[in-house]
Amino acid sequence: MMFAKSLLSRTVPFARCFSWTAPSVLQTGDILRQTRVFSIEDVTAYSKVSHDSNPLHFDSESAKNAGFEDRVVHGMLVAALFPQIIASHFPGAVYVSQILQFKSPVYIGEEVHGEVQALSIRENKRRYIAKFATKCFKKGELLIIDDP
Repeated sequence: MMFAKSLLSRTVPFARCFSWTAPSVLQTGDILRQTRVFSIEDVTAYSKVSHDSNPLHFDSESAKNAGFEDRVVHGMLVAALFPQIIASHFPGAVYVSQILQFKSPVYIGEEVHGEVQALSIRENKRRYIAKFATKCFKKGELLIIDDP
């Protein structure tokens, strides 16, 4: 589950803590989705920022020797879909916490579907706090990231 918090008062809701203009903007049970295909350019850029240059991300042979089909996208890069989904709907939302469980690898060029579902929403000091379930899928319904 993920929490986000908005620094804006009375603006828009999302994640595990945050605010918005009206509670009717987001309701418990609502699901927001986004699809993305991660390219080698995405992996290279993420590697430069994170300083994670594990050969599993760049060398097919290393990835195959480790038991993967091919080069693997960084798990945290895939998980970056969650704040992207939230920020695209609710600018100013801020994460408070998140726990992730990586279930299956994502390979460069694969289509990934991220989703964020509102589990609960409450008001706290003129801001809204929302608790979300987050998941990523590939190949239809194959779960690749879950929150325990």
